[in-house]
Amino acid sequence: MISACEKAVEWETALQLLSLMAQRRVESGTIALAAALSACAKDVGEWESALQLFAEMAQSQLESDTITHNAVVSALEDAGEWEKALQLLSLMSQREVECNAITLSTAISVCEKGGEWETALQLFCVMMQSKLQANTITFNALISACQKRGQWEKALHFLNMMVQGQVNGDTTSFSAAISACMGSGGWENA
Repeated sequence: MISACEKAVEWETALQLLSLMAQRRVESGTIALAAALSACAKDVGEWESALQLFAEMAQSQLESDTITHNAVVSALEDAGEWEKALQLLSLMSQREVECNAITLSTAISVCEKGGEWETALQLFCVMMQSKLQANTITFNALISACQKRGQWEKALHFLNMMVQGQVNGDTTSFSAAISACMGSGGWENA
């Protein structure tokens, strides 16, 4: 039932079901908590509820996996909470939970939104060292982060990496690279 709420992004209903389970002393378990957490994560304004459920999972000593962590990082991305996202990445490392391409791409994106372009670049280095495949979303976040900070050479570098790596760029990729060049004196390269 809670999984159905997750798919329908009915986070309020999912939380009510968890509450009802607790009142009736029914153990919720990892799957129910993860589904409710994911439902909260899909609603832009409910990142705090997602974090609370994540904390409850830890307090209950329920195992959280990469997918659960990714849902929380995604909720933090939508809220622009880059510092909390980085704390979660650190926690994943401590708990020996594997980061995947989704985890790092989302973290790069949240850093881009938070104006943390250097941190986004560091996360990209981690991604490459881990031999994880960057995608269009990853590169768009990197190009946008560089564009916002006037780093037109780096923006073009990432656009070139996309082309060389046979990652399909989109309107966002090229628009951000052009904007980086136009706004930073690199207009001849646009």
